[in-house]
Amino acid sequence: MNLYHCMIELRQESRALAFAAAAEAWMGYLQSQGLITGWRLLRRKFGLASGIHTDFLLEIEVPGMTALDTAFSALATSDETAIRLYDQMHKQIARVDVGLYRPYPDPSQRERIALI
Repeated sequence: MNLYHCMIELRQESRALAFAAAAEAWMGYLQSQGLITGWRLLRRKFGLASGIHTDFLLEIEVPGMTALDTAFSALATSDETAIRLYDQMHKQIARVDVGLYRPYPDPSQRERIALI
């Protein structure tokens, strides 16, 4: 399993509950299409955070790199429903920083694998 980790700040005019509903609709669509295996949206508690920690954290689960590539490819040729759901969520976001994580240590110890 891999986690696509998104640190999100909303636009000033956006509302947290509206964003949460839009994220749920979009993530639910992706999951119903088999493009992701799970997701969760978290919000900073009591405004407690330091440095780059944003108001929202969205974690999207994919089984592996092949599944992530498949999801990106499928989204490049989206239908009208996908475009509408994505736009409803994305228009509320001012800034997003992403990262890809995996459980560690993992059985394959990928740090030791190199081409050169």
